Amino acid sequence: MDDEPSITRLLKLNLEQTNDYEVRGENNAEVAVAAAEEFKPHLILLDVMMPGLDGGELANRFQANPELKSVPIVFLTAVATKGEVSARGGQVGGLTFLAKPVEMSEVVACLKQHLGG
Repeated sequence: MDDEPSITRLLKLNLEQTNDYEVRGENNAEVAVAAAEEFKPHLILLDVMMPGLDGGELANRFQANPELKSVPIVFLTAVATKGEVSARGGQVGGLTFLAKPVEMSEVVACLKQHLGG
């Protein structure tokens, strides 16, 4: 989930090219929970800064949903630098963060860490 369709599309294409992941992109925070209920993801990549409903609020909605509460959420952010995220071990408040611009190798390594493989 990102408010920039080009970022969502790029992540989706690159992850699907690995042949290891099935990806659904969503750019509308208001329909994201229903889309996730239907898709049943194993992990959610979520932008922090979005218009209207921000990533933290949307994460709270995912975690309040009985069908989605156990799905790991990885935040993508341009608010923190790679150095700041790295200095905190990739975790802020117990949640995983990746700093933008994000390299595909970082995303894949994060997915493997959370999903195995």
